[in-house]
Amino acid sequence: MTVQPEGLPLAAEFPDATREQWQRLVEGVLRKSGVQDASGVQAEEALTTKLQDGLSARPLYTAEDAPADAGLPGFAPYLRGGRPHGSAVSGWDVRQRHADPDAARANEAVLADLENGVTSLWLTVGDGGLPVAALPAVLQGVYLDFAAVVLDAGAEFRPAAEQLFALLAERAVPADVASGNLGADPLGLLARTGDDSATTAQLAEAADLAAHCGRTYPNVRALAVDALVFHDAGASAAQELGCSLAAGVAYLRALTGAGLTADEAAGQLEFRYAATEDQFLGIAKFRAARRLWARVAEVSGVTGPAAAQRQHAVTSSVMMTARDPWVNMLRTTVACLAAGVGGADAVTVQPFDAEAGLSDAFARRIARNTQAILLEESNLAKVVDPAGGSWYVEALTDELAQAAWSFFQEIERAGGLRAALVSGLVGERIAATWAERTAKIAKRREPVTGVSEFPNLGEQPLVREPAPARRGGGLPQVRRAEAYEALRDRSDAHLAATGARPKLFLASIGTAAAHTARTTFAANLFQAGGIETASVETAMTDPGDPAALAEAFAASGATVACLCSGDAQYAEHGEAVAKALKTAGAAKVLLAGRPGELREALERAGVDSYVFAGCNAVEVLTSLLDEIGVAR
Repeated sequence: MTVQPEGLPLAAEFPDATREQWQRLVEGVLRKSGVQDASGVQAEEALTTKLQDGLSARPLYTAEDAPADAGLPGFAPYLRGGRPHGSAVSGWDVRQRHADPDAARANEAVLADLENGVTSLWLTVGDGGLPVAALPAVLQGVYLDFAAVVLDAGAEFRPAAEQLFALLAERAVPADVASGNLGADPLGLLARTGDDSATTAQLAEAADLAAHCGRTYPNVRALAVDALVFHDAGASAAQELGCSLAAGVAYLRALTGAGLTADEAAGQLEFRYAATEDQFLGIAKFRAARRLWARVAEVSGVTGPAAAQRQHAVTSSVMMTARDPWVNMLRTTVACLAAGVGGADAVTVQPFDAEAGLSDAFARRIARNTQAILLEESNLAKVVDPAGGSWYVEALTDELAQAAWSFFQEIERAGGLRAALVSGLVGERIAATWAERTAKIAKRREPVTGVSEFPNLGEQPLVREPAPARRGGGLPQVRRAEAYEALRDRSDAHLAATGARPKLFLASIGTAAAHTARTTFAANLFQAGGIETASVETAMTDPGDPAALAEAFAASGATVACLCSGDAQYAEHGEAVAKALKTAGAAKVLLAGRPGELREALERAGVDSYVFAGCNAVEVLTSLLDEIGVAR
């Protein structure tokens, strides 16, 4: 018996495998799946997934993909974290947002949050939130020397800041103890509203507030670089980062132009980014953001801790759904994990009912507890930069940083973010990106669980008090689920008006083994548009079965039908069944699958169109609802 040496190198007696050996194994798998001409590097590329911004997720990463020197946490380029200890000492800052315009209810929610794990408050004030004058009432009972207050007051950032300063003075909070952010973000406001008339004056006010904070409140920052406005418009990760860099540079110029040093100016900024359900891209985004800002700080003459980017992560609104909102709990959990692993300093988890209106106490509790579980039970924050050393994450971080820097340079060549917003450059680039992504969502290449995939037609919608609308006029606000949810809204209105949902008949041909895959696919597809499906099975053992299917169709009350089975059954029975359904009154007959050589015969028999993996589901469902007579 051979005793393994200390250290347990269990594979010590086996020769090292090479990348070429692995590629040959991949070639064999690809051949079985029908890909015959891929070999070597081509086989590896065949398994590579293309992402936005020209990024890619390869099937295999090795030590060769690791960066030469990622540095250490707390040191430039801050790739591994802005602080040496990361979140290992006390966890990240658990920050929750409040926008209820009713001061008493907002105060009740604020106190409940602080008593149950929240460590800082993010208050939407003024447009789209609570009145500026209500700040003292909302913060009644809050210990401002313990809980940081972050304001989001849009154009009213100056009066909101003054109200907060007065409250700090009234409660005798030591100036060096007060912490938070005043939320001045003139360029973010321009992006949101499209109104450039007050930007110059707002930049001057922001610089004045920054100087005041620097003199009086060393732990209060005056400006927020809020990249959510770009993300919410459909920007890619690289575009979100590029816009944030351009905004940060513009603010550095404004603050240093007003007399602050480069270090003082950088110390007045906090960056806000979206955390999405794409776990690895999210981790890479927060790491890349610190690296990019460190480069900006370096060339701007910023030294020491001020060069480390302060980050506030917010779970994405784009990924949230109004339909099957319970799934949002899972999305926000993954997004929160990505933000924590990526090294964000503060994290906001949106309640799962955020798209329904003002969140209730249960939804806010789940949002709080999502962070509590990741921090306290999963010990996620106990390791500094837990993704560091992952060859995939390191490579993705580098690729994303390069793409974001390229977009940042394009904005700077256009005259900076303000000019790029006014000219429409930023809006056009983001719109093009969102159009590409929308096409993938429409074809279900990017699934939305509970909406475009596995919908529940029987779900009862959440009823919440409407949230106050924020001023728009600039970049749009988009969501992945909106096209499918609009179709479901049409279905709901039809149900309310007629007492029944729009219906489609599934003509399942042959045995369960022959038709189940496509019957399930078709039912899932049609229900995503709010179309109820009715089906009946027949073994198709004699020529009379098409008539039986036609009879079942007539009894179903549906006006459209879809054939579902395997290719062999389509070849043998497809024409007869299609003719029978048309004779029975089907206004439209579809077929689940690609027709191939059968196309001409099937279309002569009455098949009007086809549904298959990769078809434009939104177009198909829209045309079906129109055909059935569902009002737009």
